[in-house]
Amino acid sequence: MKDVVSDCPIESVMRVLSGRWPTLLLYYLKDGTKRFSELRRDNPTVSHRMLALELRKLEASGVIRRIDHDGYPRRVDYELTAAGLRLVPLIDALGDWWDEVEAGRGETAILPKVA
Repeated sequence: MKDVVSDCPIESVMRVLSGRWPTLLLYYLKDGTKRFSELRRDNPTVSHRMLALELRKLEASGVIRRIDHDGYPRRVDYELTAAGLRLVPLIDALGDWWDEVEAGRGETAILPKVA
């Protein structure tokens, strides 16, 4: 990853959550533990490689936990950690915000007159 260029904690957060997939993966994991194949079905346009990379990134950041099960066929589950669970209300708030933005499109904002 690139070097951090500021002391702002938001930069570090954005490095973990930026891109198309990380926040979506957290959204789908908020309902509980899922297998790799379930996450793939939830996000059908993500490639196998990209899904694996994004899950590793989220695991390395401490947001999700990977659970390996013994046996054949190999089974791997993913779940949110305590830190990941703390992100759920923020992700839900972003979704609610976007719903409000979408609902407000087309409405003309009335701006106060400047004297």
